[in-house]
Amino acid sequence: MARPRFRYSPWDGTQVGFELDALDVMEQLTDDLLYHGDLNSALRRMMQQGFEDRNGERMQGLREMLEQLRDQRRDLLDRFDLGGVYEDIANELNEVVQAERDHLQQQVDTARDSGDQRRTELTEESAAGRNMELDMLPPDLAGKVKGLDQYDFSSPEAAERFEQLKDRLREQLVQQAVDQMSGAMQNMTPQDMSRMKDMLAELNQMLEQRARGEEPDFQGFMERHGDFFPEDPKDLDELLEIMAQRMQAMQALMNSMTPEQRAQLQELSDQLLEDMDLRWQMDQLGQNLRDAFPDMDWGASYQFRGDDPLDMAQASSVMGQLGDLDQLEQMLRGGSDPGALRDVDLDRVRQLLGDQAAASLERMSEITKMLTEAGLVEQREGRLELTPKGMRRLGQNALAQLFRKLDRDQLGRHEMERNGAGHERTYQTKPYEWGDPFNLHIEKTIRNAIVRGESAPVRLRPEDFEIEETETVVRSSTVLMLDLSLSMPMRDNFLPAKKVAMALHSLISMQYPRDYLGIVGFSEVARILTAEQLPEVSWDFVYGTNMQHGFQLARQLLGRQSGTKQIIMITDGEPTAHINSYGEPEFHYPPIRETVDATLLEVARCTREDIRINTFMLDPDRSLQRFVQKLTEMNRGRAFYTTPQNLGDYVLVDFIEQKRELLRGRR
Repeated sequence: MARPRFRYSPWDGTQVGFELDALDVMEQLTDDLLYHGDLNSALRRMMQQGFEDRNGERMQGLREMLEQLRDQRRDLLDRFDLGGVYEDIANELNEVVQAERDHLQQQVDTARDSGDQRRTELTEESAAGRNMELDMLPPDLAGKVKGLDQYDFSSPEAAERFEQLKDRLREQLVQQAVDQMSGAMQNMTPQDMSRMKDMLAELNQMLEQRARGEEPDFQGFMERHGDFFPEDPKDLDELLEIMAQRMQAMQALMNSMTPEQRAQLQELSDQLLEDMDLRWQMDQLGQNLRDAFPDMDWGASYQFRGDDPLDMAQASSVMGQLGDLDQLEQMLRGGSDPGALRDVDLDRVRQLLGDQAAASLERMSEITKMLTEAGLVEQREGRLELTPKGMRRLGQNALAQLFRKLDRDQLGRHEMERNGAGHERTYQTKPYEWGDPFNLHIEKTIRNAIVRGESAPVRLRPEDFEIEETETVVRSSTVLMLDLSLSMPMRDNFLPAKKVAMALHSLISMQYPRDYLGIVGFSEVARILTAEQLPEVSWDFVYGTNMQHGFQLARQLLGRQSGTKQIIMITDGEPTAHINSYGEPEFHYPPIRETVDATLLEVARCTREDIRINTFMLDPDRSLQRFVQKLTEMNRGRAFYTTPQNLGDYVLVDFIEQKRELLRGRR
């Protein structure tokens, strides 16, 4: 496909663009990325579905564009009939024959009116012979044209109309051939035909040179024949691709005809196009292009179902439209990542799908660059991966989304006190980040603005803000136990739970940097997760909820920490797996006594080590409620009955409330 072109014009206040930046894109990706844990897949789905910018401006997705392309193709096929290519020619040939018959009858009538018996007999005999000759014309178009070409017309008008028809058909066939080779020449003169033959000969020669490993003179070729190619290809490869696409569209026209129609068109072409050199050069180039682009769909065809007949010129135009639709569809279907859309011809998209689709594709193609320049993603071994900054942003998005759900009075009631007792100044400063206490360091903030180049009066920007760091005197150590068993996604509980994990990590990192947060995922077995792994964590395709192993790993993590210690467990099922005496996981459903006892033994060990277990149950059944009731009685922790909709509210508000209580106790 030809390379995209961009047009620029002065801003006049009427142009409207998408207000989209890297942070907006990350906001769009947050839920999908948390659910599936794959940045590349999340980007693909966002491209497929489309999204809105901060002002509510709709960015079309690829799925919607593909549907538009399919609708346009269906409209063309439902409207037109390829049979019109031949009906038009057949009708004109019949009119030529009828004009000749009318003239013959007129001659007979004139002879009869003269009263000359001998003249009348000769005229009637001649007319009968000619009418019989016309009756014997072959029924197919090519045969009829050939027969009339050999027929001795008595009517000057009929003879002239036939010659005009042949000239027009010849011109259309030549133009059809030209359309395969170039897009610029209309109403070709004999001189143009001669130049086109020279162009084809040089092009075939360049292909032969390339096959021998030589470097063809592409620039010289374009200087001599560039007017044949309004697309202005930049190199030989682009030129060949343009020509191959045109030829493939015309081949699709032939493929879409019935065998009888194809045969007639071929015979007609053979009869009317007498320039053997032109035909040989075109056939040679056609074979070269097929060899150069073997993956192009040379066998494509269309099933026309409409009633509007197409003449040959109209058929060529419609096939060109269908080829453009197919080509754009193939490009969009192959858009596995935003960067793959950079080769799409935006001008052609604008013509086929409109301004909004073209603007959406242009903006979409810049997403990877935008995220990379913002430091949120990077390329690793051919794949996009989140950077540490991107991971932090993902957690901040999850935290912000959860806090936005809280009512204003509830948020205010649980907000952490940020000044006074409980914090000590470290005399260190840092750039302000969302969520930080706004303890502004005036001197360094103003200095940042001056260093940036501001002069009096100094204008501050958000990136100038520098704040004083404080450290929380009371330290908490928390392990989040996240249920990764198969029941979590099956009950739509996984995304809310993972979002809470990301939000809690972000909250502790930003507001309580001295606190510790460990993460343990558990299903049939448990495993320790790092903060770096968390964005890509997904559920396990196994059955089993091994709380025993999870408590064991959590207890080991907390054993190396100081301060108040707690386990936050998010689950939707009772314990159905444990590690047996052989060190292997066992799964049983319904749970057996051995699994429950092994789990409660770990609860007892956590209790002896003064580790509180707070359980957040998602859509609990009676069995889970009974087990958690027993757990809380032993551990003196708390249990919360939650839903996917309010899980984040419960976990975050409870965590902040506990921090407030600890600080009050410190005072």
